[in-house]
Amino acid sequence: MSAGDLGTRTLGRAFQQRAAERLTGTDQLLQRAYPGDPGTRQPVHTVYLPADTFTPETAQQWGARAAEAVAGLGVGVLAARIAPEGAAPELVDQVARAVERKLASEPIEDLRLDFEDGFGDRGDQEEDEWSVRAARTVAQAVREGTAPPYIGIRFKCFESPTRDRGLRTLDLFLTTLVREGGLRESGHSEDGLPRGLVLTLPKVSTLEQVEVMVEACEQLEAGLGLPAGRLRFEVQMETAPMILGTDGTCPIPAMLHRTNGRVEALHYGTYDYSDSLQIAAPYQSMEHPAADHAKAVMQVAVAGTGVRLSDGSTNILPTGDEQQRLGSWQLHARLVRRSLERGFYQGWDLHAHQLPTRFLATYFFYGQGFAAAALRLKNYVHGIESEIMDEPATARALARFVHRGVLCGAISGEELEESAGIGEQELFTLAHPKAAAPAASTTGGDFT
Repeated sequence: MSAGDLGTRTLGRAFQQRAAERLTGTDQLLQRAYPGDPGTRQPVHTVYLPADTFTPETAQQWGARAAEAVAGLGVGVLAARIAPEGAAPELVDQVARAVERKLASEPIEDLRLDFEDGFGDRGDQEEDEWSVRAARTVAQAVREGTAPPYIGIRFKCFESPTRDRGLRTLDLFLTTLVREGGLRESGHSEDGLPRGLVLTLPKVSTLEQVEVMVEACEQLEAGLGLPAGRLRFEVQMETAPMILGTDGTCPIPAMLHRTNGRVEALHYGTYDYSDSLQIAAPYQSMEHPAADHAKAVMQVAVAGTGVRLSDGSTNILPTGDEQQRLGSWQLHARLVRRSLERGFYQGWDLHAHQLPTRFLATYFFYGQGFAAAALRLKNYVHGIESEIMDEPATARALARFVHRGVLCGAISGEELEESAGIGEQELFTLAHPKAAAPAASTTGGDFT
């Protein structure tokens, strides 16, 4: 059939050219501002602890404390108690064994040395000393191979009473890391910073505070000889003005799109945000309607930008008798699962005893949904007819789910090949078509 046999057209090349010219800005905006998720590993949690309590052995000590906390009950029994309805006994046993290994090998995925609420106001001299000491200790942990994959500091916020102190701690910590940490000389870093460095800016209320952080990063990079753009940071969403600003709009999109990609994550702060809305203390929770509203706004604001989300924490800790621990573990597991189901793949853990249920709930989430997702991916990729006809968008969602499971260690490459008939590279391409393929995957555990 020739082109003439296809019928006549009303819109000609001239209109197509005008459309292209008119939409050039849109094309550039979508490419620049909405690149999609990068497909790199996102830690399943962040652990916060006072900066002066961190040692190179902290992660291993937390793993040992977590294992000891469930020793009387047993990880297998706890897994059975918090398993989602319908979980097969084989899956319960598989998840329990995987979590036992996880607690022994990588109990903390992301660690934040806290110079804010967890450290308090101790005067400039003491905080100066601990800022330098923290940098040296982090560098030591990286050199010795005991640091979690992601590690960094939370410094004080940029409100007037603490602004100078926050900037001073940030400066001392980074300057000491680069100039005295010895990571470059020991071959553990090309620029003197840990590869998984994370910086946390808390209690943000305005775009200007974030812009000051961007300027600080630019000056630190220039002064320390770091590549431009090396310093990125996460923003804690803990105040009402970050959800609804003074002009009646949400400032999050402007914050993300006017900071040159410096903001890499938004972390919801359960208790500070609840307090800012005057919610009574007994009702402050990750699942309060006000929390769900704030997180829904955050989720829409970051969609397509590649900026990650983290849910908050529960302060109900499993530290009492066996009955109290079991109740707290069940609550924590339910909240972790709830966050995962709502698209928040990271959260905060405040105590070592929360680690077992963090990993149990996460592994159950991916393990229970893997078989169905893998079958649908197999049918889609290989063109196998079935009762479900998935479109490309659904296939991407299935692939992202499985890919996250692979990266966190809940699904092995062998399981992927066997059940879906594809490898990790093909899975990545399906899940993140806009992203450049990573050189190699970095998993967070061993599920099999």
